[in-house]
Amino acid sequence: MVAPALRTSLRKAINLPPTAATAFNGTPVASRINFGVRAPADPHAEGEHGPSVRHDLTQVPRWSATLQQSNGVLSSKTNVNAAPVVGRPRFFSSSARELQASERDSTQVPDFSSYRTKNTETNRAFSYFMVGSMGLIAASGAKSAVSDFLASMGASSDVLALAKVEVDMNSIPEGKNAIIKWRGKPVFVRHRTKEEIEEANAVDISKLRDPQKDSDRAKRPEWLVMLGVCTHLGCVPIGEAGDFGGWYCPCHGSHYDISGRARKGPAPLNLEVPEYDFNDNENKLIIG
Repeated sequence: MVAPALRTSLRKAINLPPTAATAFNGTPVASRINFGVRAPADPHAEGEHGPSVRHDLTQVPRWSATLQQSNGVLSSKTNVNAAPVVGRPRFFSSSARELQASERDSTQVPDFSSYRTKNTETNRAFSYFMVGSMGLIAASGAKSAVSDFLASMGASSDVLALAKVEVDMNSIPEGKNAIIKWRGKPVFVRHRTKEEIEEANAVDISKLRDPQKDSDRAKRPEWLVMLGVCTHLGCVPIGEAGDFGGWYCPCHGSHYDISGRARKGPAPLNLEVPEYDFNDNENKLIIG
């Protein structure tokens, strides 16, 4: 145990630097340093008048005979007195690190004059060229995207293949029917005789529920082309049957004449005539 007189003499004779190594929070990492010493001014005071000179400079610091550590860092008072550094603010009154090591002007802007172009006209022309090029590339990309999108919404190749059907007219003898599949629907092709044409033209269209001349339904009198779908409920009529020698729908009893016009039964309209044309060079009928 150190005598009180020796302890007092040690307090007056030993003076260590206020700061050795410091931890991340600014606490000095050194053994037996007194953290109870008081600085002449407290820059962190939060009183009514802000920082001011401390009033207890003449008081003797209190000492501790024990050491306490937290996470390997010394954080208690010791028996060695380290005199405060006058004129330097402390962090939490435990470190001599200056709050402002030096006065620096944080608003000073670096000089970029060496990077500036000497010829503004050339720089402007290059800017216009780049803007125009980027605009052209963007327009080309947009056009390509729109074209691909519209192409994806179009009909597929197998559907386009069925858009038109060619029928060899030599394969259909006079007075006979042919049923062709077109776009998933049956198409009736009738090679009519002279008597059938005269019978169709002799009908008084004023008495029909859907008045229509035979010449309006057939581009050529001997060839009659119609969709084989009943206009009542979509059934497929039977050819060369019914009360009028044309087509008959057995489902609900609709009768059509040799021109495909509704004559009897619940059918409200005549059989529909699709778009078709003739290829005289190859003697073919083109439906669609």
